[in-house]
Amino acid sequence: MSGQLDSKVAVVTGAGKGLGLAIATRFAEEGATVVVSDIDGEAARIAADKLPGARAIPCDVRDETQVQALIDRTVSELGALHVMVPNAGIGSACPLLGMDLATWRSVLSVNLDGVFLSLRYAAPAIIASGGGSIVTLASVTATTGSPLLAHYAAAKAGVVNLTKTAATELRADGVRVNALMPGFIGTDMVTAAKPEFEELLGLPAGGFDGLIAQKQGRYGTPEEVAEAALFLASERSAFCTGSGLILDGGLDASLI
Repeated sequence: MSGQLDSKVAVVTGAGKGLGLAIATRFAEEGATVVVSDIDGEAARIAADKLPGARAIPCDVRDETQVQALIDRTVSELGALHVMVPNAGIGSACPLLGMDLATWRSVLSVNLDGVFLSLRYAAPAIIASGGGSIVTLASVTATTGSPLLAHYAAAKAGVVNLTKTAATELRADGVRVNALMPGFIGTDMVTAAKPEFEELLGLPAGGFDGLIAQKQGRYGTPEEVAEAALFLASERSAFCTGSGLILDGGLDASLI
């Protein structure tokens, strides 16, 4: 039985763990040759060793030279690039009025600049390979905002609009560009931030879990995000470009 990404070459950044690892794993299951990229080279290597045919290429997405080298190596070693998932991202909880410029810039440099650089260098390689798909990782905070996440929400809103613009410019070249917009997913990054959210929001210990249960029913899973990424990467979404797919259990749908 053929896979949905047979004979495709895909690059996933931030794929040493979390959402990126889940996406890389799902792509490999569907026949893609996956380049597992992460700023943590050892994490990338360990992840790639578990996926058939995968290889690891370390990359700091804030560094233009490294992003260009990631794409160049992929094409040189694998012959093409068909799918790009600029997933690498960071986050931290911080009140707006307590946020210094260095904190603001640290999140924007990874979560927005890194996506721009990934698009900038991946798109020509995808065009040269006959077309394909770019799946960006935004967030439901791009449309709702969130207390304590001004830098993160602003970056993700930028990702959504960058995605739409890229989709318009690249459509004639056979490159589709869509954004995934998850709510709160049960990743290490979210788990690590829970105590900080509880303190800053005045919630009791464990109160953040209750807030999530109220607002979106439960935490999403990395595997659910990976399934959505597969849909946007594959030909099943052939008529879909410039869209933002929200996966948030209804968080964005209701005030209470």
